Amino acid sequence: MNGNWQLFSTFGFFIVLLFVCGAYCLVVTRSMIRAIIGIELLIKAVTLLIILAGNMTGQVALAQSLVITIIIVEVVIAATAAGIALSVFRHTDSLDVRSLKNLKG
Repeated sequence: MNGNWQLFSTFGFFIVLLFVCGAYCLVVTRSMIRAIIGIELLIKAVTLLIILAGNMTGQVALAQSLVITIIIVEVVIAATAAGIALSVFRHTDSLDVRSLKNLKG
């Protein structure tokens, strides 16, 4: 039991650190590419948390199936966000989020 707690506290610290880095990246930046990177960091933190929880509870197969599903959703989100960023860049010649005000209907 003590080994599990040490594993949880070590990996838990790094998961929280990764989540905070992703949230900070989303809050501070104005670039769409950096925002996409922040979203990816958040998703990676959640993925690691699910893997850790599956290992702690002994339900590794369930955790693996959830992680595979999250990876598939993550790829779809990244491709869609990159497509939107590319479209915004073609219209505004900038990836700054503040330039999106000019695209109003």
